[in-house]
Amino acid sequence: MSEIKTLWQDRKRHLGLPLSFTRYQLSEDRIFCIKGFLNIHEEEVLLYRVRDMELRMSLGQRIFGVGSVIVHSSDKTMPTLELKNIRIPREVKEMIFRQVEDCKEQRRMRTMEFVGGDAGDEPDDMDDPDL
Repeated sequence: MSEIKTLWQDRKRHLGLPLSFTRYQLSEDRIFCIKGFLNIHEEEVLLYRVRDMELRMSLGQRIFGVGSVIVHSSDKTMPTLELKNIRIPREVKEMIFRQVEDCKEQRRMRTMEFVGGDAGDEPDDMDDPDL
């Protein structure tokens, strides 16, 4: 089995200390959430499926120098992955964002967003009788 190249890793922290059996890892193409000590449960989200991300930092988290990054994806088994109480959450969010963009570019994926209404609101050249 090939070794996964880890770009970032951390543990869920309590009072700012890594006293948890929940670990997070970022590889070139996936985010992993590994929970447990004796019984291990591992979830992963493919980066090209990531749709949106959030950063949350409550007052208590800010006091202890941690925050949470919430990753929303189109993955059916893990539509939302929360990286809870991690160090340097802003930098981690930006690192994930860059990897997501790289993965989408490698797959030549493009997304289009319509802002301010339906796509049907736009005029269509086929509706113009002068053409």
